[in-house]
Amino acid sequence: MNKPKVALIFTGGTISMRIDENTGGAVPYLSGQELIELVPSLRDLAQIEIYDFGKYPGPHMTLDLMMQLKDIVKKFLEREDINGVVITHGTDTLEETAYLLDLTINSIKPVVLTGSMKNSSEPDWDGEKNLIDSITVALSNNCRDLGVLVCMNSEINAASEVSKIYSDEIESFKSLDFGSLGFVSKNRVIINRLPRKREYIPSNKIEKDIDIILVHADMSDKFFRFSADTGSKGVVVEALGVGNVPPKAYDGIKYLREKGIPVVLTSRCPAGDTMDIYGYYGAGKWLKKIGVIFADHLNGQKAKIKLGLLLGMGCTEEELKKWFEG
Repeated sequence: MNKPKVALIFTGGTISMRIDENTGGAVPYLSGQELIELVPSLRDLAQIEIYDFGKYPGPHMTLDLMMQLKDIVKKFLEREDINGVVITHGTDTLEETAYLLDLTINSIKPVVLTGSMKNSSEPDWDGEKNLIDSITVALSNNCRDLGVLVCMNSEINAASEVSKIYSDEIESFKSLDFGSLGFVSKNRVIINRLPRKREYIPSNKIEKDIDIILVHADMSDKFFRFSADTGSKGVVVEALGVGNVPPKAYDGIKYLREKGIPVVLTSRCPAGDTMDIYGYYGAGKWLKKIGVIFADHLNGQKAKIKLGLLLGMGCTEEELKKWFEG
């Protein structure tokens, strides 16, 4: 009996890296075929069709590359012989690529992103286990119609909920608000819950000129005015607490709104919602009154991805509000 087939797309990242003798640092090195040769047991699980997208470190991944990757993934998913897609990716921007794919791909077949926190030159390289687990997830009927997934350290998380919360720990990817969807144990996939929210944005274009501004104590209006005066098409504000800013920062956000620039509000806290529950100057109720859009539980980087896709689709401000707050 023929084994099921999985497309394995390699984009680079630490999972493909080795220590460079000249610099002493880890650099992209392995191709997809070379990486597969380090994990021969993958062939026991499935037929593997390799696609080498590139050797990009996480910080080199761009929105344009993410959109190109989306088109490639869609073509694989359209094929009847493909059971699912696994993508290796640099962990620094993995959550952004995963979320963009989650918003723009409408398929019941599993799409799984993975990577590693250790490079392949290290004796405790986690890439082998993450690849095996991710192929197992891509083959599982339990993981169909769950949206794009992230599988690291045997945990399965929804792309819409997960973030990299540690800079260099093996258990770096967590869904702080809602917890993981499930896990892989002894080649079994256990799913405990469904993703909280599934969305599909049929956009083939993404607006890239969107700024993210982090709010801090005693902040001025300088960066908000700079964004407005240099033609930014949208601004994501990582506010304090549930969605509050200092008085001068509020003045800057008001300036953005007077220029007709959409502003999406997230929290700089690693978990939690944004709400208009305070009424002092610069608090949520003042921001809501001038048309600032509240981003629910999204963090800044995810809000930027979503806003960019919606603006790329030509959404009005009223439509933006419905997408984020509806």
